Amino acid sequence: MIVTVLYMLSALTGLNKGIKFLSTSNVVVAILLMLFLLFTGPTNFIMNFFTTTLGRYISNLPEMSFRMAPFNEENAGWLQGWTIFYWAWWIAWAPFVGMFIARVSKGRTVREFVTGVLLVPTIFGALWFSVFGGSAIHLEMNQGVDIAGVMAELGTETALFTVLENFPLSGVMAGLAVLLISTFFITSADSATFVLGMQTTNGELNPDMKVKVAWGLVQSGTAAVLLWQGGLTALQTASIIAAFPFAIIMILMVFSIIKAFREEARIYTLKRKKREQR
Repeated sequence: MIVTVLYMLSALTGLNKGIKFLSTSNVVVAILLMLFLLFTGPTNFIMNFFTTTLGRYISNLPEMSFRMAPFNEENAGWLQGWTIFYWAWWIAWAPFVGMFIARVSKGRTVREFVTGVLLVPTIFGALWFSVFGGSAIHLEMNQGVDIAGVMAELGTETALFTVLENFPLSGVMAGLAVLLISTFFITSADSATFVLGMQTTNGELNPDMKVKVAWGLVQSGTAAVLLWQGGLTALQTASIIAAFPFAIIMILMVFSIIKAFREEARIYTLKRKKREQR
C-alpha cells in the first residue's frame, strides 16, 4: 500500500518533478552503494572478476542465446526458470519501458539513444553484478561465509543482507539497500503508470491526473490479486503469458524501424541534394 501511494504521487507530479527526482536519486544511491562495496571490499578480485566474466559473456553470448538443453532436463529447467523467464519478463516490460524512454529521449540522436539506453546500462549492469556477485563469491571462497547455505535456507533475497553484514557500516548499507529496492519498485511503477496514461489518451505527452490515478490503482490491484492467489509464481506466469504476443510484434518492429531509417535516409539525401543545387 505504501509503495502504491508513493509511485502514484510520483506519477502525478509529472515527468520533470517526482519521476525525475526519484530516478536521479535512485541512480545516485545505487552508484554510492556499489562504490562502497567496491572500495571497501576485495577491489582487485572484483575488477578481475568483472573483466573475466564480461569477456566470457561477450564470447559466449551467441551460443547461449540458442541454448535450450534438450538432452538435459535439469539444465532445461534452469534455462526455463532463468534465461527464458527473464527474456519474457523484459519483453513484457518492453511496451512500457520503450515508450517511456522514447518520451524522455525526445530530441536525442539515434547515436545518443543507443549509447544512453544500451551501452551505458549494459556496462553498468555488468559492473553492478560483478561488485555484488564478486563480493559474495569472495566471502564464500575466502572468508568462510556460507552465502549458498543462507540462500538455500532463507531464500535468495536474504543473500544481499548477508553480504552487507560482512562490510563496514553494515546497518547503514542495509538501510540503503532497502531504500534502493523500494525506489526501484516505485520508479518502475510510476513510469508504467505514466505510459499507460499516454496510451489511453491518444498519445498525450502529459496525461490527465485522473487517468494516471486510475491506472495506478489498476496496477496495484492486479499485482495484489496475483500475489494473493498464487504468490510470485502467478505474477511470473502472467508476465510470460503477456510477453508472448508482444514478442511477435517486436519481430515486426525490427522490420518497421529498418524501413523508417531507410525512409529517413532517403529524405535526408534528397534535402542535401536540393541544398547543393542552390
